Amino acid sequence: MLSDTRTLPGQSLSTPPATGTPPPVSPPPSPARSLVWLSGPVCSPARLCLATLFSVRSLLNTMALPPLKSADWVILSIISVGTIVLYLASTLAQSLLAPPPGESLFWLLSLLLNMIGYATIFVPGYYVIKYVRKTNYLETGPASLLQPLVRLFVKGAETEVIEVEAVNLIKGETEAAMAKTVYQEGITLMFCAGGLLGSYSTWGYLQEKIMTTNYVDSLGNKGKFNDSQFLVFVNRILAFALALLVIMIRRQPRHKAPLFKYSYCSFSNIMSSWCQYEALKYVSFPTQVLAKASKVIPVMLMGKVVSNKKYEYYEYVVALLISVGMVAFLMGNDEGNKASNATTFSGFIILIGYMAFDAFTSNWQGELFTEYKMTSFQMMAGVNLFSCLLTSVSLMQQGVFYTSLAFMSQYSRFMLDCIILSICSASGQLFIYYTISVFGPVAFVIIMTVRQVFAVVLSCILFQHALAPVAIIGIFIIFSALFLKIYCSYRLKMKKKTVSAAGKI
Repeated sequence: MLSDTRTLPGQSLSTPPATGTPPPVSPPPSPARSLVWLSGPVCSPARLCLATLFSVRSLLNTMALPPLKSADWVILSIISVGTIVLYLASTLAQSLLAPPPGESLFWLLSLLLNMIGYATIFVPGYYVIKYVRKTNYLETGPASLLQPLVRLFVKGAETEVIEVEAVNLIKGETEAAMAKTVYQEGITLMFCAGGLLGSYSTWGYLQEKIMTTNYVDSLGNKGKFNDSQFLVFVNRILAFALALLVIMIRRQPRHKAPLFKYSYCSFSNIMSSWCQYEALKYVSFPTQVLAKASKVIPVMLMGKVVSNKKYEYYEYVVALLISVGMVAFLMGNDEGNKASNATTFSGFIILIGYMAFDAFTSNWQGELFTEYKMTSFQMMAGVNLFSCLLTSVSLMQQGVFYTSLAFMSQYSRFMLDCIILSICSASGQLFIYYTISVFGPVAFVIIMTVRQVFAVVLSCILFQHALAPVAIIGIFIIFSALFLKIYCSYRLKMKKKTVSAAGKI
């Protein structure tokens, strides 16, 4: 007979029927795990953001950071207000100067927009430095959250002990370099020469290719890249990363220069690179290379202005020969005769700007090396830090970041060229610093002069630049003058060493 399985009132289904023995005692159930943040309406983006903010706030509280003082709020206000005002000015200028669809912006207007973008960093920075110095921000009041950062940018590290560290480090490197044999030095010199020639020859070829070639995508659409500033940014960010990597791997003396002093040569370096790319829209690559070879003239002029330097008589002769050779080249350049007067004048102005900015960069960097005794890699990191900051802000304000990345995604060959261009530029800088530190500036100048000759010949072959006999004579005069300068400077240096050695005896 089947038993009755009906449930009595108040009795659960799991309760066994009443018997003579008491039911076994079951353990208490474990509390259910809360899934409140994993499912349900509580898991909303707003609540997750609030939870993140509360977590960050609790973390900051546990770190016991010094609070912001009133001067910190003034500094933050200067930066915020200046950035907002200049951003609005940049937006207004872009709307007023925007070219018709399908056309590129004239180089002078593009330069103006770039300058407004750079002013977003320079103008607030100038007033912050002025405020810090006027109020003695770093010497008065208790320590605050912004004070270490402001000290790093405005004042730099303390100068005690650093001199000894730098001298000891340089002494150790010099002794290690002297321990090399002649065979090892020859192999190292060939390595440096091959690295410089390979890096900068490839860089020059890609530079001309990117600015003058129509790229084709997978569907057959053609496009030409026109923004020089994006190429400058791509080059500088990789160079900055490489400099930081070398600094972390290789022991460096303590850095003592205020970071803001790098901004001057960083700006001039950006402008010289921008002029370098922009000039290729108006002049041929050989013309640009010979203009670089002629930069000894603005370098001498800038040395007189910045450092009040005195020059030897042969340097004036070299400058005169270079000028004559440049005139001969321009008279015999068939592409220059075919170009319109407006195009030739624009290219001429841009090349003058390139030489002036490049001359200022080398002279300012020389002053920083003399005053603060930093290493070449510290200089490379400092300059490229501000270069990345300035170009990225300007690109974001103009909206060029998006269009350049879209162009890069559409034309895969352009992306590959940009990557190789950046690698060649960054590795070339490392080869420059290493060659100068091991073999001195004379060997470096000889290698780079040979590189310029090689670059002109390579460009004429690959891109079919026609040159008249007068232009070839002009090229010969220019490079002969450069080798004359190298020879005379070397003889003069040896003569001074001989005289100083005789005086000691």
